[in-house]
Amino acid sequence: MMVRLFRRKKDDEPAAGEEDAGRVADTPGAVETPREDLSGEEAAAPVGQAVERTRRTWFGRIGGMFRRGLSEELWEELEETLVAADTGVATTMKVIEDVRDRVKRDSIRDPEQALNVLKEDLIATLEVDTGRGRIWHSNGHSETPPKPAIILVVGVNGTGKTTSIGKLAHTYKTQGKKLVLAAADTFRAAAIDQLKEWGQRAGVDVVAHQQGADPGAVVFDALNAAEKREADVVIIDTAGRLHTKAHLMEELQKVNRIIQRKYPEAPHEVLLVLDATTGQNAMQQAKYFKEAVGVTGVVLAKLDGTAKGGVVFSVCDQLRVPVRFVGTGERPQDLAPFEPRGFVEALFAP
Repeated sequence: MMVRLFRRKKDDEPAAGEEDAGRVADTPGAVETPREDLSGEEAAAPVGQAVERTRRTWFGRIGGMFRRGLSEELWEELEETLVAADTGVATTMKVIEDVRDRVKRDSIRDPEQALNVLKEDLIATLEVDTGRGRIWHSNGHSETPPKPAIILVVGVNGTGKTTSIGKLAHTYKTQGKKLVLAAADTFRAAAIDQLKEWGQRAGVDVVAHQQGADPGAVVFDALNAAEKREADVVIIDTAGRLHTKAHLMEELQKVNRIIQRKYPEAPHEVLLVLDATTGQNAMQQAKYFKEAVGVTGVVLAKLDGTAKGGVVFSVCDQLRVPVRFVGTGERPQDLAPFEPRGFVEALFAP
């Protein structure tokens, strides 16, 4: 089952000045109503294609290892393979220890049964639910989403942050949601222009000031615009300059204060965008952002561009933050909700 962008209960005047330059009018005409969860086949296809390189290069070998029998050589080879797939040393050792203990405790002799134990342990590693955030939950609990739902998106420059925002906006728009995007990464003119371009492609409003403007002012104007337009979702892009950590922290904290003056319980989600192609090098960045802004979920961008998709396991295990979406290509629709069991099954698909 795919995670819907909004989970529902089971029973159940624009800012003046520079904003207008970045505003894109709503696309006229009818829009689709929110879709139900995609079927298993529809859901698995994009993720299966995105992990093809990882499966072919690394995880596709694991079944053959187990079929050769349960031996010390198996565990050593499995360790080497998982580390090479960028699962991370600490996470790899934890998984292997768990599987070996289970095999010994249950006196498992059948290699296929032992392989299934490995798969279940990997799924459990991905099933992180901190109970934080109010829009997406993997534990089945649902509530009426806030309106507007305010999503703060963070990450270093070059990770695919702005592109991921554009894809998320496209998905919401196709579900009939009204959005406002806030171009609060005012450090890079390219980031502002890129977000405007995505807004135009998706047919959603973008609030933007000039390069070098106060990000807080952009957010303030965006929230006012969202209120007057009765928007369902506000997605806020932010700068990601880790070489000036103190300044970045201050900037993000200021943005948070401005949001909370108007909506005390917001932001409702803080999404960290990580570049899957950088593997373990992204983990230090992730730890910093988690400490700085209280990340509630991860978008793993460019998963289709790497053979080391095992980093997903490390992210969930080491950060204790769930992966919410994965980038599966370059098109606007190439952002897939993340489902742990479907992901693991795709890695081990024949």
